[in-house]
Amino acid sequence: MTDASRTTAGVILLTIVTIQFGGYFMTKIVRGQVPMTDFQKSFARAGHAHAGVLVILSLVGLLYVDQSGLDGFWLWVGRLAIPVAAILISGGFFASSAGKDRTQPNQFLWILWAGAASLAIGVLTLGTGLITA
Repeated sequence: MTDASRTTAGVILLTIVTIQFGGYFMTKIVRGQVPMTDFQKSFARAGHAHAGVLVILSLVGLLYVDQSGLDGFWLWVGRLAIPVAAILISGGFFASSAGKDRTQPNQFLWILWAGAASLAIGVLTLGTGLITA
């Protein structure tokens, strides 16, 4: 593993503490200690779940990126697009459901879709790099 991938993996591992805090916050929501609409509860669950899954996918991707045939700009896309997607997708769920008594997404839903684009670009780049290596 290159130094760049090792450092990136270290930073990604440190973000797990924020996901743990999100899990604690989810227990407060489920116990009714945080008033939320059903829509907001479902988006909070989705944001938390996507964060955890995509952080794991980010770490797995880093195991492969240095084995791919990618270099320069595309190497960095393969290395960073999936972790960026984890931030944007989970953040998009939370940001688009923020506000008192919200029952549908607000104008920040675009953050989620930007994350989905980042995820698609990341896995396509990394997958292609591995196949063509």
